[in-house]
Amino acid sequence: MALSMAERRAITKEMATRYARATKKQRGLMLDELCALTGYNRSYAARRLRARARGPAPPKRRRERPRTYTSELLPALRKVWATLDRCCGKRLAAVMAPTIEALERHAEISLTAEQRELLCSASPATLDRLLAPERGRLRLKGRALTRPGTLLRSQIPVRTFTEWDHGVAGFLEIDLVGHEGGAPRGEFAYSLCCTDVASGWTEVRVVRNRARKWTHEALKDVRAALPFRLLGLDSDNGGEFINHHLVSWCSAERISFTRSRPLRKNDGCYVEQKNWSVVRRETGYGRYDTEAERELLTAIYADLRLYVNYFLPSVKLITKQRVGAKVTKRYDTPATPYRRLLALGALDEQTLARLEAEYLALNPAELRRRLTDNEKKLMRMCSLKMDSRGREVAATG
Repeated sequence: MALSMAERRAITKEMATRYARATKKQRGLMLDELCALTGYNRSYAARRLRARARGPAPPKRRRERPRTYTSELLPALRKVWATLDRCCGKRLAAVMAPTIEALERHAEISLTAEQRELLCSASPATLDRLLAPERGRLRLKGRALTRPGTLLRSQIPVRTFTEWDHGVAGFLEIDLVGHEGGAPRGEFAYSLCCTDVASGWTEVRVVRNRARKWTHEALKDVRAALPFRLLGLDSDNGGEFINHHLVSWCSAERISFTRSRPLRKNDGCYVEQKNWSVVRRETGYGRYDTEAERELLTAIYADLRLYVNYFLPSVKLITKQRVGAKVTKRYDTPATPYRRLLALGALDEQTLARLEAEYLALNPAELRRRLTDNEKKLMRMCSLKMDSRGREVAATG
């Protein structure tokens, strides 16, 4: 019966000590015995006995490679990363060079040519690895506050994915984000989020409530701020959008107006994504129902439109292929909405010059600081308001 590997090792270990002290003739006899017991050939058996007699080999020390990205680079990398809202490595690598250029232009950072080259040539995986200790995640879910519209829905066509030219700027998906703070009663502010499908250009406006008057005024303000002509709007089936007032305005202004299918949230996937990444991430989930809070939200969105459209890169889904249970998605190269607009080539010379001048004048780090300061003010304002209301309820109770 053949011995197991454990038994062979035990026999070899027991014979190794005697083998080291034995004479040449004795060693030959011991090798014959070991080969007969284990089935080893003589050369392998002798090598195993010698190795056992010497004891375990010292661990090999791997030769350390010199560090390419030293600790001196980390402060600058963290600065760029924080300026870009702590985005992932793929998005960060795509805009590393223009962001460093903007920060150096406004004296936010100072790098040598070698350091600049290292940061600009770093791969997304390397950036994620270097920033891993600093990364923090916050996952929250929002609430849907859209109510069904009127029977006017039958007059507004459902958008199909073949009707819009997704390669032309000007077709916007629109949606309202409620700031009810978990208590959807009474009057509270909403944010109107508008996203261009082709470029990702995003505009956000504060509305007092869901009344069509405020929604329409906000849409007109968004239209005036867009760097391209408004060609079409696509909304959900909420009554704030599905009304005669907005339908008549779109018809008079020759703006295509379509709606999504009921209960098909993915029909408005572009604006739904911005509801989280732009609105919720910056304003949170508090209840904002005072004039002071609405004014502060307006100030936040004035900076946010510049920050998101000029400096924050995003990716667009190119293809999605399903093979059985596995879905493979392919994305394009990350780019900012501003860069995507330039690539589309749909802007006139005057608009191009205006956008370029605005871009060169902006300091992304200063925008990020102002946004952070105003967001903290908004959170404090909301917290103090809720505390005072709680004391009033306790006093009257």
